[in-house]
Amino acid sequence: MQFLYPIFLTAGLTLLIPILIHLFNLRRYKTVLFPHTRFLKNLQLHSRKQSQLRYKWLLAARLLFLSFLILAFAQPFLAQKNNAGQKSNLSAIYIDNSQSMSLRNGQRSLLDIAKENALHLIQANTGRFLILSNDKPYSYKALSRQQAIDAVNTVQLSSNSKNSTQVLTELQSIIQDDPSEMVDLYYCSDFQQHHFSSSPDINLLRHIRFNGVQIPQVKAQNIYIDTAFFESPVIQIGQSNRLIVKSKYYGEEAPKETSVLQLWVDGSVKSAATPVFNKKKEHYDTLSFQINDVGWQKIGLTLNDAHIHFDDSFSIAARSTPDLSVLLLNESQQNVYIQAALRSYSGFKVTEQGKNNIPNDCSKYNLILVNGLGTFDNHLSNTLIKALQNGQNVCLFIEPNAPVSAINTGLKRIADIQIQGFDTTAQSVATVQSESRLVKDMFEHIPENVQLPYTQNHYQIKAGLSANQQSILSFRNGDPFFAVYSPFKGQLYFCTSPLDAKSGNFQSSYFFVPFLYQMASLAKGNSIFSVVGGQKQAIYINQSSNQHLLHLIGNGIDAIPPQRAEGMGVQVFVGAIAQKPGFYYLSSGNTDSTWVAVNMNRSESNLAVWDIDDLKKNWSGKNISWQEADAEHPAFSAKQQYSFPLWKLCTILALLMLGIETYLLSKNLIKQDKITT
Repeated sequence: MQFLYPIFLTAGLTLLIPILIHLFNLRRYKTVLFPHTRFLKNLQLHSRKQSQLRYKWLLAARLLFLSFLILAFAQPFLAQKNNAGQKSNLSAIYIDNSQSMSLRNGQRSLLDIAKENALHLIQANTGRFLILSNDKPYSYKALSRQQAIDAVNTVQLSSNSKNSTQVLTELQSIIQDDPSEMVDLYYCSDFQQHHFSSSPDINLLRHIRFNGVQIPQVKAQNIYIDTAFFESPVIQIGQSNRLIVKSKYYGEEAPKETSVLQLWVDGSVKSAATPVFNKKKEHYDTLSFQINDVGWQKIGLTLNDAHIHFDDSFSIAARSTPDLSVLLLNESQQNVYIQAALRSYSGFKVTEQGKNNIPNDCSKYNLILVNGLGTFDNHLSNTLIKALQNGQNVCLFIEPNAPVSAINTGLKRIADIQIQGFDTTAQSVATVQSESRLVKDMFEHIPENVQLPYTQNHYQIKAGLSANQQSILSFRNGDPFFAVYSPFKGQLYFCTSPLDAKSGNFQSSYFFVPFLYQMASLAKGNSIFSVVGGQKQAIYINQSSNQHLLHLIGNGIDAIPPQRAEGMGVQVFVGAIAQKPGFYYLSSGNTDSTWVAVNMNRSESNLAVWDIDDLKKNWSGKNISWQEADAEHPAFSAKQQYSFPLWKLCTILALLMLGIETYLLSKNLIKQDKITT
């Protein structure tokens, strides 16, 4: 048995009071005067031994009354079986401080309730503490009680969000060198379905006693902007630019208030719409606008929602009319598919030449396309090598039945790449490398039913380690259909299937035109930036290697975000530094700055949470327990759970002893009345 408030046991000194009263009463003598002997027949004589016995029972009742009353205030408890065993000297408290915890339960937010519960846990437990949140841990070493209290008080709402797997993995990495055999983890959260796994991973619960503390659920409705993207990957001056906005709604009933979606460009309202949600609780709006200035545009979307506000805005930073210069080299004849693709976006600036008329200076081109490659002489290979060394991108499309030996000779000069044969088996692309820079950030998502490219024939390629091959589109057997190589600063893209209708349908597929745009824009840097704050999401900035580190400036911060050189530019992880939504700009000290829009994580917008009964069924085991949080009662402690409220039993016994004492006293008074009558 343990006590929640052992300090109340010091009140046991009050047991001396009835003992002293008892000893004092034994020394008192009372004289009873009788006016006449005839009243003696009404007396009930009691022996000295009977009198002492009655006083002993009265003393015992008083002592037991005070004892049970003291125990009730000390609140004894019995640990549950699944938490049986020696107490851990290390307690880890995870406080979910994601945006969904901004909901209010009465006068307090869910985060306030979680913090209050965390403080109760710290006060009720001894030993060392780890305070975890959706930000990085406050300390990778254990904290004292006062340090833990200070850490909890500094927890604020964060744009970051972590799922249960990330939290447990992080805790495992922290405690792997800790001498404690078991660690008690108190998981204080609203347990959103999107972030908390439906079933536990046993491997992640090794050496951990999991205590789920569910913050009271709040029924709320939420209208929010899920995402927004341009119909065209570039925005143009003096033309209609179309922005597609996806709005969503969460709630059991349809929203009663009318929401207005507004589009802002540099502080001026350009367009507006009223979302009407379908059965899937989502709505798409297409907002059109024009701009008249060259350079960066700050584009914002706002949606009025009376309940939750962190996801009612969405920001995009876009640069108008980027210069995407493309050099198209044709082996023999022009390719209508490539020409049509390059004409589809007015942002492309195309120079088309025969392969034998290569310009002397190719440094101004972002992308060099070689169409229908059949021969690979030294002049072409030297040109491509120089371009790749400068950080420019190159894409090769080989003609059908090309002389393999001649192509291999030219490829060998560039990288360790060799064509091993020509496969005439009809195949379809089976996998898409979604993490490739060519695919990532280009598509909101790849539709599940999208038709992947197929080929009637393709070249079989083998590459050495120095070529750094990455298959972007692959066949079922693992052979690349469209691959990228990094022998120098620039990227060498290679399509193993000829670009004609007889060989396949890549040129008319879902991927062809976006791939051309990405290959050209990645060498110069993208022109549209919208990232999620708090996440390791990189953006690519065109910058020569001799320039200084980029500074991220805006919303009261001036910091150097993580960055690494790649090609002609640098990958910058803006989200690792920027936490608040808004507009920031990257600068290296020169006049050319890049603007970046930072938004909140939309995964928090879906407020669906797990029912605690379902969690108890799925998350069950020897070292797993659950309890609903109740920060209103200072006696709350998630660690010290009990199967029966012993303090109530102590209270009942105290009242029983009080009743016995009253009975004994009243019986004594009755007898005294009989004597004095």
